[in-house]
Amino acid sequence: MRSVIVTGGFGVLGRAVAEAFRESGDRVARIDFAPSAPDANPGGLDLGGVDLTDVAQAAAAVERVRAELGGIDVLVNIAGGFVWETLDDGGPATWAKMFAMNATTCVTMTKAALPTLRETPGAAIVNIGAGSALNAGAGMGAYAASKQAVHKLTESLAAELAGTDCTINAVLPSIIDTPVNRADMPDADYAQWVQPASLAKVIQFLASPCARTISGALVPVSRGG
Repeated sequence: MRSVIVTGGFGVLGRAVAEAFRESGDRVARIDFAPSAPDANPGGLDLGGVDLTDVAQAAAAVERVRAELGGIDVLVNIAGGFVWETLDDGGPATWAKMFAMNATTCVTMTKAALPTLRETPGAAIVNIGAGSALNAGAGMGAYAASKQAVHKLTESLAAELAGTDCTINAVLPSIIDTPVNRADMPDADYAQWVQPASLAKVIQFLASPCARTISGALVPVSRGG
């Protein structure tokens, strides 16, 4: 039985990922900025109200997971956010917000968990990048740049972790089928959107023994399922 941390664990994708790992027999710690979870997490741990841009709060969350679940085998960095805004309509504040939500949370949480993950056999880190970060469209500059930071962290840390038994990879989804995205794009073809449960399976694979030879990969996930 593994111990799995899922940041952004109270959101649509976070809950789907947590459920997938639970169904495989793992114990899941869901960590989120929201104060409380909308559903149960049997056998696991829920930590709400955690600001993962804060080094001390991230470290405290990691220590609580270690104490209550006995260690950390897998870290899935989902916490983040999205803003569509042209440069004419915005500016540095939006860029700083996107980097804080998407890049800083990933860096801070990974750094807090890394000492444990380095020493854990079969450990894995899976980050959430973005397909749209590969070629940013209008209004996507701040979001895409922050997700590119996640991509480069993934590649760089894979090199740093060479020689350890900890892998790190990132999934790059296209549009994820969530209620918020449907509300924002009511005329879109939802059949082409990535289902949270399907993306969770890809994340599970990257954290599984079958993927031990993969590290530093940026894996596109762009089909409905």
